[in-house]
Amino acid sequence: MKSLARRRDKAELLLRLKNVGPGSQAHWGRMSAHQMICHLCDAFRIVTGDKSVSSATGPMRQTIIKWIALYGPVAWPPGIPTVPEVDQELGGTAPANFAEDVAQLEALIENVAALAGTEIQRAHPIFGMMSETAWLRWGYLHVDHHLRQFGA
Repeated sequence: MKSLARRRDKAELLLRLKNVGPGSQAHWGRMSAHQMICHLCDAFRIVTGDKSVSSATGPMRQTIIKWIALYGPVAWPPGIPTVPEVDQELGGTAPANFAEDVAQLEALIENVAALAGTEIQRAHPIFGMMSETAWLRWGYLHVDHHLRQFGA
């Protein structure tokens, strides 16, 4: 299974990220490419502890949905709602300079990947507490989902 814990998988995402530009068109959803970059940055800031978010979880989301999302055999579908703090139209970080925001995302991906082998003590807003392995799997899947959104 692909994960940010694997160098090859992380390198694949970083290479695909270079195929997204400020004018890239989404295949689904309402975010611009720049908003998507900022959304991913905000999401990784949850993992690093630099962004607090509200909880939108429950027993079903912490068990069955989490397992399907992280380990199921299908790609994440379009239209998955997020919490307001990482929604760029609500409380997420506003896009500023595209190149700088992409560089920030690359750094955050590297920082989160470097957490491999540590004990991450953070709750995901939807899936609840997750192991380091689950966070690194989620990180890969989340970036992959949004890169697919923009055809990258």
